[in-house]
Amino acid sequence: MTTPNRPERADAPNPPQQTDGHEDRPLSHQGPPLSHRDQTLSDRDGPLGQDQTLSPQDHTLSILRTERPRLIDLAYRLLGSLADAEDVVQEAYVRWYAMSPQARQAIEVPGAWLSRVTSRICLDQLRSARVRRENYVGEWLPEPLPDRTEWTGGRPGGRSVEPADPADRVTLDESVNMAFLVVLDSMTPAERVAFILHDVFRYSFAEVGEIVGRTPAACRQLASSARRRMRASHSPAGPAAPAATASRRAALVRDFKQAWQAMDIEALIGLLDPGATALADGGGLAAAVPHPIEGSTEIVRYMSALAAKLSHQKVLERTVNGQPGLVIQEDGVTVSVLAFDFSGEKITRLWAVRNPEKLRTWTAG
Repeated sequence: MTTPNRPERADAPNPPQQTDGHEDRPLSHQGPPLSHRDQTLSDRDGPLGQDQTLSPQDHTLSILRTERPRLIDLAYRLLGSLADAEDVVQEAYVRWYAMSPQARQAIEVPGAWLSRVTSRICLDQLRSARVRRENYVGEWLPEPLPDRTEWTGGRPGGRSVEPADPADRVTLDESVNMAFLVVLDSMTPAERVAFILHDVFRYSFAEVGEIVGRTPAACRQLASSARRRMRASHSPAGPAAPAATASRRAALVRDFKQAWQAMDIEALIGLLDPGATALADGGGLAAAVPHPIEGSTEIVRYMSALAAKLSHQKVLERTVNGQPGLVIQEDGVTVSVLAFDFSGEKITRLWAVRNPEKLRTWTAG
């Protein structure tokens, strides 16, 4: 079946901004102008698009290669796991090459076909993941991502010891910060797919409907429900505090690190919002509190119990999912990655990922 040409959408995901108050509207986009993501290679700018000596097969192969980063971006946002995202994209390529040459040639826009297949596989995985996570030990958190410049050679499952392929690096923006991903995980699979495809990747509701098996109107309702979840997660109990600047967020994390290492209890409590929460994910493979810790005093009490271990561990300031965070290493091996959320001058949420299966991209050597 021939895949129709797609409307213009962005090469990289468009991070959703704050809602404009209308549930049936996507979160307003203030990022870079949309570009011609799904045009054929001959219509693209750049050396490959200008090379008229390539055969049709070479053109298609070049397109498939250039699509991989975008597919990884899409799958990670849908699943919250880089390892699963890589497996899904690999499966999409396997299905492409499993078709006959005639069937592949009949597809006008290979990137659009791969996007649709990737999204459908992710939707199936999300449905089965809800069942699997019922048996997960403790809290489940998304797999944390380092800054693009800090990726190491550790690959999920030990598949490679070579430096990480740039094509596997996820674009870091607001749609991958830990707070955003945690809310995504509270959505139904259909809500999550509809929201990510429409609000982040700018798919039309008709296109989303083809993927999730719903009408465009139903997909509009799914995205609207997802936006309500997003708004609710960012609604403070009291007056909203001004958003902290990037430099101020980094300073808060630095102060937190220094106060923790010095075991300055008063300073730690002062950095945390009184209603702050902390969650840890050990997955049954590393020690972690199996339930959320509520309140600044309880969080500091728990961190005080861990302070003795810091004497033989290294605490590093690093970018975690595009936000200031901390990485704890022991003998060169990353044992914890801490992500934070902020409101004004306070830390409101703290997530500690300790499951070693989610930390392989952070482990040096």
